[in-house]
Amino acid sequence: MAGPRTRVEPHTPPATAELAARLDARFRAPLMSFFLRRTGSRQDAEDLTQEVFLRILRREEEPSGEYAELFIFKVAANLLRDRARQAGARRRNDHVSLDPLDPPPGDRGLIEDLGPERVLLSQEALAAALRALDQLGERTRDIFVLYRLEKMKQREIAALYGLSVSSVEKYVARATEHLAMVFGPL
Repeated sequence: MAGPRTRVEPHTPPATAELAARLDARFRAPLMSFFLRRTGSRQDAEDLTQEVFLRILRREEEPSGEYAELFIFKVAANLLRDRARQAGARRRNDHVSLDPLDPPPGDRGLIEDLGPERVLLSQEALAAALRALDQLGERTRDIFVLYRLEKMKQREIAALYGLSVSSVEKYVARATEHLAMVFGPL
């Protein structure tokens, strides 16, 4: 596998360069998949992935512990939200409907209503799922997340990890079985 693709400046301290390499090795493929599905553009996905890494590197501390992945993808989701706001602000003045029944600009129903109760329930459910996934081995958890949440194809995951497709299927089945035991059949 090639070296890290996250570029760091020549005067970057070694610790920062090492953090960049670790982030790149662990999160590049899942972030690219995450952004590619949402933007449809490989270039945008690459740019957004780089921006996530830059935001993490600016913090000068590596996200650690059981919620590192959650933090990385929260940064990624915030980047998408910022991008949508910026695009909306640029388009806001492009067209204004004269029909009084049309929703006002920026309120086109593209963003679902996230009341406080729904946000709290979602956060609790996500935390419970992450705790259950943390009971699995790292590779099993990562493969499950890539397949079920990031919608990567099993053959892509197999290529990424140097496994057979059959092995990826077994990892996914093991994780699914574990979650079914923890939460009951869905």
